[in-house]
Amino acid sequence: MQHIKNENIAQLLMQMRFMPEKQRRKQLNAAEKLLTIIDNKKQYPFDFVCFHITEFNPKIPTEQQLINGDELAGDLQIFIAKLSSQFTMSAAEQKQKVYSIEELAAKFEVATKTIHRWRKRGLIARKFIFQDGKKRFGFLQSSIDNFLKANPSTITKAKKFTRLTNKEKQKIIKQAATLAKNRRMSKYQIIEKISTKTGKAHETIRYTILNYEKQYPDKPVFNSSANTIDPTQAAKLYKMFKQGCNITELMERFGRSKSSIYRIINIKRAKMLMAKKIDFIASDEFLNKNAGKEILAKLTRWQKSTIKKNNLPSKHLQALKNTPVLNRDDEIRWFKKYNYLKYLTWHICKNINLSHVSGREIKKAENYLAKAETIKKMIIEANMRLVVSIANKHTISGANLFDLVSEGNFSLMRAVEKFDYAKGFRFSTYASWVIAKDFARKIPTDKLKAAKETADYPANIQRDFRIEPAVDFAAIERAQKNLIEVIRDNLDKREQYIILNHFGLLGTLVKKKKKTLKQIGDNLDLSKERIRQLELIALQKLRQVLGTEEFELLTS
Repeated sequence: MQHIKNENIAQLLMQMRFMPEKQRRKQLNAAEKLLTIIDNKKQYPFDFVCFHITEFNPKIPTEQQLINGDELAGDLQIFIAKLSSQFTMSAAEQKQKVYSIEELAAKFEVATKTIHRWRKRGLIARKFIFQDGKKRFGFLQSSIDNFLKANPSTITKAKKFTRLTNKEKQKIIKQAATLAKNRRMSKYQIIEKISTKTGKAHETIRYTILNYEKQYPDKPVFNSSANTIDPTQAAKLYKMFKQGCNITELMERFGRSKSSIYRIINIKRAKMLMAKKIDFIASDEFLNKNAGKEILAKLTRWQKSTIKKNNLPSKHLQALKNTPVLNRDDEIRWFKKYNYLKYLTWHICKNINLSHVSGREIKKAENYLAKAETIKKMIIEANMRLVVSIANKHTISGANLFDLVSEGNFSLMRAVEKFDYAKGFRFSTYASWVIAKDFARKIPTDKLKAAKETADYPANIQRDFRIEPAVDFAAIERAQKNLIEVIRDNLDKREQYIILNHFGLLGTLVKKKKKTLKQIGDNLDLSKERIRQLELIALQKLRQVLGTEEFELLTS
């Protein structure tokens, strides 16, 4: 049983149950007239629908959400069918001819399925009682005439679906088998060629071949092996395409049609996209209607500048001093754009259907991902001095500057992926902690490589970067000490113990001595849940006295 999707139209139908039959008949005619003027590509308010059917505006204010034309047409079809079923209408008593579905199909020599398709395209049906006493769908002659007038080519196309004789079927099978030997033609192209030659519909030819192959599975018209491609061939085809091989050459090499080649390439591109792990920081802004225009603004000249590769050979270190630094507004704008592009890519990948891959959608996702990668490189380059500044602090223990910068570069890349710009903190603060933690974990002091004493250049670079205005690692250490003083001035002994130990403020900056809530609870002879409650109380106190960045320094 079909149901009306729009709640207001469904409610209008329910209200009509209590109206006189004469009025309902009048409204039924009005609903049919309205259906004939609906444009599927437009949108309509409910007030418009209600007035055309009842000649009154709704007494109770309704939400003025516009109804899409195609949805409205579907609802009106159901509305008319259900309204007409509310009172008895005999097909024989009508002033004009009424056709049942079977009679109409016989009249135009088409299948009953075709009549149902016509209904979806606007052929109006009412419920009538026919001579057998049963109530079912019927079509008034006037409704049929109006439909044919609006769709003049409908009958011509529909007659192509007429039943074939056995002789015609055998001829089609023979033609298809002959053409199938030519591997340069796809199955679709073969069917289309036979359709053009015989004047029969494409679907008629397809079903004829399909039914034959079901009846004779040992005598397939199309060789299945000729219409499939194994993963190795697909990979080779895609590789040749990426290397610049044109489509015509690929068609000749693999014996496939142009559409088949593009389908294989698009499926391969889709699989490669789906295999990527696309993480992004979500935001409610991404769901706004105008998010694309607001977030993806045009790039300025500096922002379009070429991004250098960050593999950090010696000759590039000196150039970092001249790299522009992102201010707070720059950071927010670029991180928002970076994550929005990845969100758009993720949204496309989520809806990919490998059975029907859209080359346009795949290309769109690839472009989004490429732009996001460009922005990521720009952000990394703008923060490379931060990596060098922190790496310099560790060279005193015998570490090689370039080994440290290489490791710090990976940490910086990971920080870009995980940074939440919406919290309002500076990226440099967050990245400093990530880099410092990774130095402590990945390059312990006893395993650091000895510095190369023969190279004077790194030493000069170190001196250059010590005077650069990048984030000072020592300043973060001083901030941590100030933070501890604030904690001791504003919290009681128990709260101090919980905060200092849980957030590791008693250890060094790169090697924190943290304790779990359970460990703290065991030390204080309290449950883990009670420690959690006390920690929340303490954090609320600190939130009142700490600035935004200081509080982030504590909880990061």
